[in-house]
Amino acid sequence: MKNLLFNILTILSVSTVIAQPEINGGPVNVPADGIVDGVFIQEHVPTKRMIPYEFVRESDVIWSKRVWQTIDLREKINHPILFPFDEYDASNNWVKNSTRWSLWTILKTHILNGDLRVFSPYNPLQFDITDGDQLKYPIDPQPGMNYYTDKEYRDILFTYLGSLGPQPTSPLTNIYGEDSTVVNAEGNLDYVYPDRDTNWILSQDIIQYKLKEDWFFDKERSVLDVRIIAIAPVIYSKDTEGQIQGARDLFWLYFPHCRFVLNNYFVFNTKNDAQWMSFDDLFWKRKFSCTIFKENNVFDRKIESYKTGVDALFEAERIKEEIRTIEHDVWSF
Repeated sequence: MKNLLFNILTILSVSTVIAQPEINGGPVNVPADGIVDGVFIQEHVPTKRMIPYEFVRESDVIWSKRVWQTIDLREKINHPILFPFDEYDASNNWVKNSTRWSLWTILKTHILNGDLRVFSPYNPLQFDITDGDQLKYPIDPQPGMNYYTDKEYRDILFTYLGSLGPQPTSPLTNIYGEDSTVVNAEGNLDYVYPDRDTNWILSQDIIQYKLKEDWFFDKERSVLDVRIIAIAPVIYSKDTEGQIQGARDLFWLYFPHCRFVLNNYFVFNTKNDAQWMSFDDLFWKRKFSCTIFKENNVFDRKIESYKTGVDALFEAERIKEEIRTIEHDVWSF
């Protein structure tokens, strides 16, 4: 009797899991009811709880340094973050990969769902002030509304997630082949043009991610630790002819909020398919390559303002070595 009850409970629990093709919005290896794409159901990452940071008291921090770094997605070690396999079909529907997502796909999905708060990289009233990494310019919908219900918020947010194509020069035609017109508010006739193309930013368009970090030594735990404060995707800045003019930040996100999202999405492991970690694990374990482009300084200047080329790389390594030396000196007697 006990064995029969155990078997019934087991079947019910497995059926409940199989009936859910997605957990927490992320892809799992259950493409359809009753189908498991693998030996077992990969449920550890999609269902696990986020591990909170260790509490740090101000009096226990005897040294700290704030730095800004870039994760270059062209580097091979950073390709699991890039993974540029998402697109829009002819009906303007977003088609995501069915097995794993890039970091951009995850962030964009939860921005549209209202789970993540976007901060403008510049002052919306004065574009030449680019201090958005201080998280000073939040972009919020009306209370109780979101991207899908607040049109004004949707129009503003879209400027950070995509762009509109050029205005068509040929108006629409009616069933008689004549140019379509409409009466405007002033009583005059205006031509009716087709809607402008919607160009969403895709994973393949992201070239870098910028990180704002605090490195500190905690005397209570006797460790040199680091906390990511904010993260920003970066794309190429192009002119009207498509020529690259540089790079620009899309927006900034508060990273501690991103952790609740990144904690339940797989990151591809090139060494072992049975040991995929989450994106939160990847950032916590520093499984990526990055380069310092700015440290906290009196003039608030970037390395590129006083070093160029190889000298800038040497300066970034000098700052990194200075951080390592702090920990080394603590344990040197």
